[in-house]
Amino acid sequence: MIVRVFKFTLAAVLLLAAGGALWIATAGKAMLQVATGSVSRGLCDAVFVGGLDPDRQFREEEAPLMRGIAWAVGYRVDRARREVHASVLGGFGARAVFRPGLGCLLLHGDGPVPEAAGFVPPPIASPFPSGVVEATDPAVGQALDRAFAEPDPAHPRLTKAVVVLHRGKLVAERYAPGYGPDTPLWAHSLTKSVTHALIGILVRQGKLRLDQRAPVATWRAPGDPRHAVTVDQLLRMDSGLPFDETDGVLSPLTRMIFLQPDMAAYAAHTPLQHPPGTAWGYSNLGYVLLGRMVTDAAGGSAVAAEGFARRELLAPLGMTHTVIQSDANGTLIGSGGAYGTARDFARFGQLYLDDGVVDGRRILPEGWAAYSHSQTLDTGYGAGFWTNLKNEGSVPVWDAPWGMPQLPKDMYYARGAFGQYVVIVPSEQLVVVRMGISLWYGDHTGDLVAAIIAALHARQPPGAAAAATRGSRSASVPPAA
Repeated sequence: MIVRVFKFTLAAVLLLAAGGALWIATAGKAMLQVATGSVSRGLCDAVFVGGLDPDRQFREEEAPLMRGIAWAVGYRVDRARREVHASVLGGFGARAVFRPGLGCLLLHGDGPVPEAAGFVPPPIASPFPSGVVEATDPAVGQALDRAFAEPDPAHPRLTKAVVVLHRGKLVAERYAPGYGPDTPLWAHSLTKSVTHALIGILVRQGKLRLDQRAPVATWRAPGDPRHAVTVDQLLRMDSGLPFDETDGVLSPLTRMIFLQPDMAAYAAHTPLQHPPGTAWGYSNLGYVLLGRMVTDAAGGSAVAAEGFARRELLAPLGMTHTVIQSDANGTLIGSGGAYGTARDFARFGQLYLDDGVVDGRRILPEGWAAYSHSQTLDTGYGAGFWTNLKNEGSVPVWDAPWGMPQLPKDMYYARGAFGQYVVIVPSEQLVVVRMGISLWYGDHTGDLVAAIIAALHARQPPGAAAAATRGSRSASVPPAA
């Protein structure tokens, strides 16, 4: 009897071992490399870009996404070499290296670091006061109280920063303990809106046109179905590329971000799922290709691209702590590589509210802001921004609402994973930025902005809101040239 039990147990162990080996040899290896890549780069960014505590960052952002393997993930912060190494049970290692002026670069293996020296950019002057601006309106303060509240400890919101601009003036801001006006946070897909601005600058300079075929070398052959894809379609996400961000650990997005040294090449070799211009699908792939266009126009390297972004966009706006990271091939990660403070992104939102003009200087083409929130097909997406033009139905795959029905119809917004928002309400001359690490956030930003609007209306004299709406800027969609 004992012998039979032993043989059965041994057979089960061997079967499990064989199954585990087969899993690691197929999808498992890639999944574990995604995990270590996420941890190494995320903690590198937190420590060397944001100045945050790595253990807190792992606990709040990385561990909840590990799906039961967090106990097996190890990481080491090398402050002297400005690197972070991560592994799973000592294997599947990844490292991320901080490069001055460029942020962190994810590497698999011990090879050389491209553009390792980075560059030392000149400082950018801030347009804001040095201290935190507290809300003087008690109702606005109460709205911020609710934004930072944790009604369900099992599903924390982890709001880190809220900034409110009204009529171009900073009227209120608040930060979580350990964070402040100078703490850069991972913007996630707010980066796509920044990429939209950088493409707009190239359009203004005459280096790109919206209606031109996307300058992607792999797509040049006339017989290639992707040959017809335009710059406009990449911005609008109706290029025909697949919806690439799903709930699975392995998706086109995670494979590109965490496994590919040349993200633009990976995106360029992805086949279309639909003819261009016929269907909408959320596209990190497309925005990485747009990031490559910016990089090529700037000179082809990460340093050149970052310098272009700082000179043409970040410095004029006073975005003092923003950096847009690049991959190992030097491509700006136009889909989600930006870090910046909530104040930085408030200035960015104000640029769009003011039709691309800051301090009398035109940064974006006239009408570029209106183009950003003009509707794409029958969706709640514009070009680089989400809109409030569609409140019925839901975003495909995600099953999330398109807009924020509690807010004015002219509202549009940039949105990034884990609750990053830049909400622009032209009729209220209002910009609200909310940033955090919110895995279970829901639609609370809409409620926050609605409460702020209600508070502002309560203190305005009768008719002031309508006058502000009549006096707000109007702009047309820019021409293709």
